[in-house]
Amino acid sequence: MLRDDYQAAMKAIKSAKSIVAFTGAGISVESGIPTFRGPNGLWSRYEPKILDLGYFLSNPKESWSVIKEIFYDYMGVNAKPNDSHKFLAKLEEVGKLKGVITQNIDNLHQEAGSKNVVEFHGTAKRVVCIDCKRYYDISQISLDNLPPLCPKCNGLLKPDFVFFGEAIPPEAYAKSHTLISNSDLLIIIGTTGEVAPASYLPYENKNAFVIEINIKKSAFTPQLTDIFLQERASIASKKLANLLNLEL
Repeated sequence: MLRDDYQAAMKAIKSAKSIVAFTGAGISVESGIPTFRGPNGLWSRYEPKILDLGYFLSNPKESWSVIKEIFYDYMGVNAKPNDSHKFLAKLEEVGKLKGVITQNIDNLHQEAGSKNVVEFHGTAKRVVCIDCKRYYDISQISLDNLPPLCPKCNGLLKPDFVFFGEAIPPEAYAKSHTLISNSDLLIIIGTTGEVAPASYLPYENKNAFVIEINIKKSAFTPQLTDIFLQERASIASKKLANLLNLEL
């Protein structure tokens, strides 16, 4: 039976041997990063085509002007980890959490202190040259003149996250599969379970106990979730941290 029970969630976390977290856009909303979908999502203000690979390659300057505004001028400056990111980092620090699989590209898990993070959709913190395939930290690249070009070969630089029309990096898929398969407890935070292929991952281990933290029920809730904590990510995480005597 589906429960909303913090005591039971605390006990499950305490008894688990291998915890894995699976996070989506909802975990970062309280850090000031809007979701892409929904009435107030980014796609209500911007055209999704700017992240279509074919459109980007044909219209790099137009795409980059919007990408810079969304991911670098705003998110890159203002977004900071919240208590939910810190909770997962602390669980890893004390040896309970084996890794985080995130659909987010904001680097907030790493900024909170998480070490083993699988960025399923890549990261906005790095760019890659379309031509020579060199990678650069975004801090090394000026965005004053768009589109930015590779310092080595003058090729077009692209943010190192998955665009529409691109496949998930095989290494990210393999690492995610290994983590999920070896887990006995999965903590799902802030994801609707509707974006494929990421949404398939939690189903890869039917034996894992599932704690879900979401402000409303997801596609996972009726099928996989054992304990559903209907709350904002930071609030639920703080409650669990207090019960586990973890200082964030």
